[in-house]
Amino acid sequence: MENYLQEFLIYLNSIKNYSPNTLISYQQDLKDFLKFLKEYKLDIRNLNLEIIRTYLKFLKNKGYNPFTIARKLSSLKSFLKFLEEEKNIDTAFILLIEGPKLPFRLPKVLSLEEIEKLLSAPNINTPLGYRDRTMLEVLYATGMRVSELINLKITQLNLDLGLVKIIGKGFKERLVPLGDYALKFLTFYLENIRPRFVNKKSKNFVFLNRLGSPLTRQRFWQIIKNYAEKIGLKNKVTPHVIRHSFATHLLQGGADLRALQMMLGHSNLSTTQIYTHLDFKKLKKIYEKYHPRS
Repeated sequence: MENYLQEFLIYLNSIKNYSPNTLISYQQDLKDFLKFLKEYKLDIRNLNLEIIRTYLKFLKNKGYNPFTIARKLSSLKSFLKFLEEEKNIDTAFILLIEGPKLPFRLPKVLSLEEIEKLLSAPNINTPLGYRDRTMLEVLYATGMRVSELINLKITQLNLDLGLVKIIGKGFKERLVPLGDYALKFLTFYLENIRPRFVNKKSKNFVFLNRLGSPLTRQRFWQIIKNYAEKIGLKNKVTPHVIRHSFATHLLQGGADLRALQMMLGHSNLSTTQIYTHLDFKKLKKIYEKYHPRS
């Protein structure tokens, strides 16, 4: 069974061009499923509808929330489709499986005031503080994902035009403006701060730690968490919350939905349309506050 999983991961990497983080997610989801099969002495070549339904109940009883169960089921469906196509294992029954009903969940966003406080939190009089401020400015200016930020290379920057070429999911490229603030901080960082960290391990990465290596996702998450606590933000702040804030603030400022889709790197417009719900929520509050017959 492990051999099938390894072959599937190779397929996702070499054929589908999935990112390392996506591969890790698939691997963990499917390892959980294989562990379930082993525990109940089940053979992956003899799966059926009832086994999959039992597995979903097993996950629910383990306390997984509907969103996690839905993700694990999605990973499993992709895996079983691969087995049917490559190993002639009958898995057509998976089409009859429905995932858990998911509650509609709006993404969390920061207000303009909260963003300003967060961006101003690092001490720019220190090299690491200046690096952190630059990373936050670039993150909010472009709406890039955390994996896109920590893997950013100098060759992706065009400071003369004020543009950054972002390499997203599936190695798809998109051009996004940097904005005056991010451009100012980035220019100074590259000229005066980054050279202090550079060594043989640095390669072409823009953002480096004190040892000259690129930052990890976990480390940058921790950096944001520390600054959020410093300024007293009660809600959980993650790189993705800043990405949501970028999108929401642009839309509230009158940005075109198609342009926003391109900047975020969404394949489908429906993914971008989630932010129209956030904007509608604000409009509804204004209506209820000011309309005489609301």
